Amino acid sequence: MFGFFVVALDTQVVNVALPTIRADLGGTLSDLQWIVTAYTLSFSSLLLFGGTFSERIGAKRAYGAGMIVFVAASALCGLAWSLPVLVAARVLQGVGAALITPTSLSLLRQEYLDPAARARAIAYWAMGGSVAAAAGPILGGALSQLDWRWIFYLNLPVGVLALWALARVGDSPRRLLPFDRTGQVTAVLALAGLTFAIIEGPELGYASAPVLSGFAAAIVAGALFLTAQARGHHPMMPLDLFRSRRVTITLAAAFVGMAGFYGLVFVQGLYFQQERGLDPLTTGLLFLPMTGLVAVLNPLAARVAVRYGPVVPIVGGQVVMLAGLLALAGAAATAPPWAVALLMIPVGVGGSFTVPPLTSLLMDSVPAERAGTGSGVLNTARQVGGSLGVAAIGAVLAAHTDFLHGQRTGLLAIAALVALTGALSLSLHRPRP
Repeated sequence: MFGFFVVALDTQVVNVALPTIRADLGGTLSDLQWIVTAYTLSFSSLLLFGGTFSERIGAKRAYGAGMIVFVAASALCGLAWSLPVLVAARVLQGVGAALITPTSLSLLRQEYLDPAARARAIAYWAMGGSVAAAAGPILGGALSQLDWRWIFYLNLPVGVLALWALARVGDSPRRLLPFDRTGQVTAVLALAGLTFAIIEGPELGYASAPVLSGFAAAIVAGALFLTAQARGHHPMMPLDLFRSRRVTITLAAAFVGMAGFYGLVFVQGLYFQQERGLDPLTTGLLFLPMTGLVAVLNPLAARVAVRYGPVVPIVGGQVVMLAGLLALAGAAATAPPWAVALLMIPVGVGGSFTVPPLTSLLMDSVPAERAGTGSGVLNTARQVGGSLGVAAIGAVLAAHTDFLHGQRTGLLAIAALVALTGALSLSLHRPRP
């Protein structure tokens, strides 16, 4: 819970502080995207490594290493004297987060052998991230009123507390497997090239050489990654996982859900401050109805899944999320900020109902000895969705001279994807291999 808390906090706490950071360090809209995406990109591209690394040296050791890196990088973020230094430190934070997230799930998988008990434990694990989601915007707004650097220093005491608790955990089993170097390098190149092209395309032009090179690198590296996973003896992401319809749909739903949530938080943080002229603290408070309910409803989602099966909260959550996105896209430009904040609630509530059952469904679909790999694949899908969600909606905003028009276009695009994965999720109840 402590690990997932700090990992999720550093996604949410930064968005509200972006205008304040730009006032101090300068930068364009694409620069602001990189402050968010540098973290989620390194996080997502190294999650598969984190999963296999945890199996190689043991989840406890990998978790400890990840937390130490994360705390040190957070201190560097707070000390950053320029935008490039801040972005580089955010990359290091992502490295630590990539080790923390799958290893925390591996520890739960090893500790709770009963599926029902494990589902409840995962719900509490998810609640750590939900509390961070609720507190992040408010803390980001309040601390940036003093000095935006405190949003990163906040991680230090929590990280130390997590390491203190980890010292009381028993040793984890280890599996000595070769490291998939080709897969890791090509995964990073593919995601970095794609994200660069999406973020910089509106500013440099999609026909410019750097952007075309980014797309080309993503295609070539992606093809090499799939080849390495298909032919390698010890791949990071075994392709046989995708033979299961359940796994494929679960990953798609997780990807789209995070794209919608991260994209919404990014665009609404800018909307409240740039378009409505609100200060960071007020902006953070406007996120509280949405994020606060996420923290409250995570355990309820687990109980609903245990009683009615995972399809009910998964599909129901996506329907509620879809309704919220459509309502926000259709909101009048003159709508009061409090009304917009209320329309954001269904997006958070819908997401809170999908995460625990999707996680439990995937963890139950993989053998215990592949728990690290399974959690790495799941969280990779979620974080890649978050990275590309921010990149894509930022690109849409940059391509429109009217902010509100770009905002509506981006939200409608995400809504269409949520509707698609919601329809596919209806088939999860059928026990297909």
